Amino acid sequence: MCLAKAYLEQEGERKLLLEDVVLLECDGKRLRMSTLFGDEQELEAVVKEVDFQGGSVIVGRPAGVGGIDPVVCQNSTERNPE
Repeated sequence: MCLAKAYLEQEGERKLLLEDVVLLECDGKRLRMSTLFGDEQELEAVVKEVDFQGGSVIVGRPAGVGGIDPVVCQNSTERNPE
């Protein structure tokens, strides 16, 4: 199984955002990451690097965006109610 750790890169430093990431969805400047355990995080960012061998995803602030404040969702059913 291929799980990744997601890091936010700002000012040359990397901060861990999520572990055990199994899904990364991109929608313009918005990213949604889901973990093996059903946790989700959505933020305004762009993918800068994906290291498949090292199991890491590096995201960064898109041009023109001040700070990145992740929005944590409890589970995917909130996003797509049925």
